[in-house]
Amino acid sequence: MGNGQACCNRPKNTNIRISLPAICFVWQISMIILFGVFVRYDVESDSHWVEYMRKNNITSHVENDFYYRYPSFQDVHVMIFVGFGFLMTFLKRYSFGGVGFNFLIAAFGIQWALLMQGWFHSLDPTDGTIKIGIENIINADFCVAGCLIAFGACLGKVSPVQLMVMTLFGVTLYAVEEYIILDVIHAKDAGGSMTIHTFGGYYGLVISWILYRPNLHQSKRLQGSHYHSDVFAMIGTLFLWMFWPSFNSAIANHGDGQHRAVINTYLALASSVLTAFAISSLSHRRGKLDMVHVQNATLAGGVAMGTAAEFMIMPYGSLIVGFCCGILSTFGYLVLTPFLEKHLKIQDTCGIHNLHAMPGLLGGVIGAITAATASKSVYGDEGLVNTFNFVDKLADRSVSTQGAHQAGGLCVALIFGLGGGALVGGILKLPLWGDPEDDNCFDDEVYWELPEDEESIPAIIEYNNQMDSKRFDM
Repeated sequence: MGNGQACCNRPKNTNIRISLPAICFVWQISMIILFGVFVRYDVESDSHWVEYMRKNNITSHVENDFYYRYPSFQDVHVMIFVGFGFLMTFLKRYSFGGVGFNFLIAAFGIQWALLMQGWFHSLDPTDGTIKIGIENIINADFCVAGCLIAFGACLGKVSPVQLMVMTLFGVTLYAVEEYIILDVIHAKDAGGSMTIHTFGGYYGLVISWILYRPNLHQSKRLQGSHYHSDVFAMIGTLFLWMFWPSFNSAIANHGDGQHRAVINTYLALASSVLTAFAISSLSHRRGKLDMVHVQNATLAGGVAMGTAAEFMIMPYGSLIVGFCCGILSTFGYLVLTPFLEKHLKIQDTCGIHNLHAMPGLLGGVIGAITAATASKSVYGDEGLVNTFNFVDKLADRSVSTQGAHQAGGLCVALIFGLGGGALVGGILKLPLWGDPEDDNCFDDEVYWELPEDEESIPAIIEYNNQMDSKRFDM
């Protein structure tokens, strides 16, 4: 009995010299083999495109979908690698881990996503291969976004090996839930309030709950931020804020649908900024602003507008969505994050519950209500058909039925997020992944070679953004 207890109390081994290279090499070689067997260019990226143009009377290369989608792909790609990456650099001693591990799991995730989504959406029955083009790589970025959201809940508390495993399962779960929501239920979710944010948010929260660390207070000294680390995180916020209209419209319907998605997201984002600033100031007894709220709650309007981005929600409706989300998200950081940690044992490092999970849930509800109340007087006959894809076997679907299916899609995202998080959390809890000790979390020194003079750099302006330490000012 004593020997067993001693074994359990043995210090964790964070040496990943064998495990991380092994996973990276094996999985990358597996990607090469799987791509060699299954993946081919689609008709618009294949060298036979010229022949296809001639057969289908296409007179200009501009009609290739690349020229239509690539600007949106650029914006989404920047959001994934720069926006999400820099947003996670707010911790005073975990900037390398925030942006570096974001880079690692995103690079792996997009490859696995192209395969998983390809098997569900782009498999050519004639030869059994996946045909990929510009829209496939946009969707792969979307898939990875869900995993990066989940990463935010576990930031600083898990090893890169655990993150790779979390991404492997996260991409797989995402591909299945996306297929069910979009192709089986036929719900609309252009900006991913349900498929990306709700799924990714609750997936990460459940994993964080299962990996609960009772002695995490031993790393409390590292949970705050420096002045300069918050500035770097704000760079991530600004990139995300500027490009979110592209994110919500990247795969929207050509023409008015995509145009409307940009406008709706643009307005919701602007509105959420003002209410986030307002609630942040009101929450402090001297009216001071909290950078945590500015970095995160200002983006909540874009999250909530994802599902209804293409819908005729009207410009004032978009402003209302942003208005409500700025309040909801800031309230979450002030009240719900401490509550979740104290009473539900959910240690949410980045507050993804407030930026992604709650606004994503609200976005799914808004989408269901907006779809159910759609009318021909607002959309027009053809507009209603184009917006909700009421063609072929869906030609007889009513808007009330569509609203019900939207709600069903939200339930599917929740089930996959909660259930998948429980499954993957159980796997990640196994004592073989090289995760850090409770008193060594949020520290780059565990997994990164740091500059020799890093320890001697004085913190000119250092403050802690954890809500518990700020209550005396409220």
